[in-house]
Amino acid sequence: MESNRQRVVLITGASSGIGEACSQILYQRGYRVFGTSRRASNTVDPPGSVKMIPMDVTSEDSVERGVKHILDLTGRLDVVVNCAGYGLAGAVEDTQADEARAQLETNFFGVFRVCRAVLPVMREQGSGYLINISSIGGLIGIPFQGIYSASKFAVEGFTEALRAEVRPYGIRVVMIEPGDFRTGFTAHRRKTRTAQGTKTVYGERFVKALGVMEADETKGPTPERIGHLLAHIITMKSPRLRYMAGPLSEKLAVELKKILPFKWFEWAIMKYYRIL
Repeated sequence: MESNRQRVVLITGASSGIGEACSQILYQRGYRVFGTSRRASNTVDPPGSVKMIPMDVTSEDSVERGVKHILDLTGRLDVVVNCAGYGLAGAVEDTQADEARAQLETNFFGVFRVCRAVLPVMREQGSGYLINISSIGGLIGIPFQGIYSASKFAVEGFTEALRAEVRPYGIRVVMIEPGDFRTGFTAHRRKTRTAQGTKTVYGERFVKALGVMEADETKGPTPERIGHLLAHIITMKSPRLRYMAGPLSEKLAVELKKILPFKWFEWAIMKYYRIL
């Protein structure tokens, strides 16, 4: 346990959902955990709690200030977990460019900014774990979540390339790919402006698909499962690149995509989301 107390952890998006669960589990295991939220302040946190600091991952200055604050206090960073993100729902045709950019600014460029800010620290140390929270939606394009899937597909390619680049410096780069979990993600999902109105031609099919997504999420497991997986990964000397987490049916869907003719797989996805 003593060695855990000496390890410093940064987790973005730690005010709710997967980020909060990961923060609490690592804190309970003795790690020195710093969580981030856009609404956090640098005031003293209650004893026996995760230290929350302000950070907006869409701002390079904010990310750099947050990382510097941790380094000023601790002098090191051993584990960084990129959890900050949100979902955007709506047909691609019903998505404006500014809405798509905002989704990518948080879900992809937020990961990019944090990685760039912490990599020099880990390189100097010759060690570190960099964990990016992707999604099964980064392996399968989800209808009416096309821009969300695009952001997670981007995280997948970025992380795979980054892992090869920094491996010689003792930095272990890993992705966790959650399926549907019961978190505030469902309630905080944003709909595109057009999808909120009545003029979209996709209305009925969009409502059906979104209903399936929300039902799966509300019936999903709690995010503590991901926290325990994270705690295991950061004890491993040679973790894999990818760890899927979630219901067996969703893991199976990813495997079926690899082996089925795509037109069969596409039919199954459309049937599942009730949009045929």
